[in-house]
Amino acid sequence: MAEEQIKKEDQLFIHLVNTFVQSAWISLGKVKNPVTDTLERNLEQATYYIDLLDMLQTKMKGNLSEWEEQYIIHSLSELKLNFIDEQKKGAGAPEGSGEPTGAESSESDDLEKSAEKKTENPEVKEKPKVKKKAKKATKKEKKD
Repeated sequence: MAEEQIKKEDQLFIHLVNTFVQSAWISLGKVKNPVTDTLERNLEQATYYIDLLDMLQTKMKGNLSEWEEQYIIHSLSELKLNFIDEQKKGAGAPEGSGEPTGAESSESDDLEKSAEKKTENPEVKEKPKVKKKAKKATKKEKKD
């Protein structure tokens, strides 16, 4: 009886993970929405599902079988790579397509800039800009 319960819990857990994974694929516009039968892209919603899966992986660490853990890791890797691809495509998307708004775009821009800053040499700092004083005319220049 206890073994049947474990199998049922394993099946329910994988079903839960698959629900979030499938929802993320739909939000990324990679799979048709079964309700509307159209491809819809909503990167904010995709981020939500990816974050849920990340949280599940973190909270369940040590309580998953090797197969379950690898399944979540693999699913998250695929989703994150596709999310990055979709973000890069975002610049030329039509209005109303579930694309990031200005706030989301600036957030992703900020993330890219912070990543660039981390790769820069921290010891090399930009020199401060100093205003130069206007050169005073000498007596000779005043006579001319």
